[in-house]
Amino acid sequence: MTDTHPKQHLLEHVTELRNRLLWAVGALVIGTMISYHFSKDIYGFLVKPLADAMGEGANQRMIYTDLTEAFFTYLKVSMFAGGFFTFPFLILQIWLFVSPGLFPKERKAVIPFLVASPTLFILGGALVYYLVLPLAWKFFLGFQSSADETVLPIMLEAKVGDYLNLVMVLIFAFGICFQLPVVLAFMAKAKLITAKTLVSKRRYAIVGIFVVAAILTPPDVISQFSLAVPLLALYEISILLVRYINPDVSPDEPYTI
Repeated sequence: MTDTHPKQHLLEHVTELRNRLLWAVGALVIGTMISYHFSKDIYGFLVKPLADAMGEGANQRMIYTDLTEAFFTYLKVSMFAGGFFTFPFLILQIWLFVSPGLFPKERKAVIPFLVASPTLFILGGALVYYLVLPLAWKFFLGFQSSADETVLPIMLEAKVGDYLNLVMVLIFAFGICFQLPVVLAFMAKAKLITAKTLVSKRRYAIVGIFVVAAILTPPDVISQFSLAVPLLALYEISILLVRYINPDVSPDEPYTI
C-alpha cells in the first residue's frame, strides 16, 4: 500500500469488520422494529396478489393452525421488510469496509456497482410481485372445483405462514438472481472473465438459468419463464457490459449465438 493508504494490522481489519457488521445488524433490527408497527399493512401488500386472484367471495381468507403462527408470521414479515429496506445500507457498509484498501481510480470504478446492485434487487422483487405472483396464483386457483364438478368441492384454505414464506423467498430469490450483471461486470473488472468466455459458454448459461428458474419458482411453466427470460436478457446485457469493461473481442468479430 502507498502512503495514502497505510497498511492496517489484522486486528484493525477484524475490528472494522465487526463494527460494520454491528451497524448492519443494528439497521436490520431498527428496520424490523419500524416495520412491525406497519406489519398489518405489509401483510396486506404481500397477500394482495392472492386476494386479487381469488376475487370477492366467502373463500377469500387465510388461516393459521397454530396459536403462535400468526404472531411469528407478523414477526417474519417485519424482518422481511426490514431486510428489504436496509439492503442498500448493507451494501454501503460493505463499501465502507472495502473502500479504504482501494485507490481513488478503483473507488470511482466501484461506485456504479453500488448503485446498480440495490436497483436490480428492487427490480427483481417488483417483477415477482407484479408479474409472476398474479400469473402463478391464477394458474393454481384454477384447480379449485365446486360441488357440481366433483363429489366434494376442492377449495383453497391457504395457511398464512406457508403463503408468506413462499412469497418472501421468491422476492429475495428474484432480487438475488438479478445481481447477475453486477457479479459478471465486477468479475470482468477484476479480469477474471471476458466477453468471449461468456459468449462461448452461453449454451451452458441458458441451461443453468432454466434450472435455477425451475428450482426457485412455483412448478408452472409461466412462472419459470417469467424468471428465465429476464435472466437471459440480463446475461446478454452482461456480455455487452463485460465487452465494454474488458474489450477482449475486436469490433469486427461476429457476435453470434
